[in-house]
Amino acid sequence: MKIYDFGRSTLTFRIDTTIRPPITVSHKPPFTLNNARIVIECCCEITNRKTGSTTMYVLGADCKTERVGVSADIWTQPNANFCLIASEDELLVIKSWAHKGIKVMRYPESLGPQPERQLQTIKETFTGFRIDLCHVAGRALKTPQAIIQATLENRSLLAQTEYDNGDYRVCIQHPVKTINANERDNIYQIDTGPIVVPDLSPERLAKTQRFIEVFDLAYSAFNCPNWVEFIINVPTKASDDISVNHYSKSRRIDNTKNSIIELS
Repeated sequence: MKIYDFGRSTLTFRIDTTIRPPITVSHKPPFTLNNARIVIECCCEITNRKTGSTTMYVLGADCKTERVGVSADIWTQPNANFCLIASEDELLVIKSWAHKGIKVMRYPESLGPQPERQLQTIKETFTGFRIDLCHVAGRALKTPQAIIQATLENRSLLAQTEYDNGDYRVCIQHPVKTINANERDNIYQIDTGPIVVPDLSPERLAKTQRFIEVFDLAYSAFNCPNWVEFIINVPTKASDDISVNHYSKSRRIDNTKNSIIELS
């Protein structure tokens, strides 16, 4: 079983404006060079069962839009929540402001406004990029009792969800950040994220330019091996005239193989 220590798994991107101007920022970078290292929150392996090809996608941890290395006024205003989903070749930058409809221009302004979901290739965005997944040994916990015992003994755990969807095999793996344990009734339940979940419906696939566009941010919850419920981040009305990006859309997937794995 190939598993990862997410606390030691990172992605790193390099921006060098002397080689290539950045295309995802909203301000002039204070310096010509920056290497950003981001902890990986989740990985999702997608296998095309027709071709046999497999691609790994990772989700970087959230951060806020910032000016790096300045002596004051670090945070850009209006400030955005920023995360990215990446493979070795593709990149999806996700930015969310206080509510939908806020317009922030990219730098330079000739690039137009910042999209909430910016689709790029790695080569056209960064001058360097790498994904470092830390492989470790682990063992699957086979019973609720074993999962509960590991939880109460404060062992490091990760979750893995596998399922088939049309032509694709999906395997999502992420650390267990939050888990409920009840040793009296032998009940456990994870509630953890953010992770990435692909929407492989024909409607979604038909709208994509690149496959990476099928991914949404979500939280995962399950309490048994054979089904999972996700809560998906989608545009959500906060009032008659204001919408925000919020985890509000539930999606259940049956016939899964869910595992809780103890890191060695």
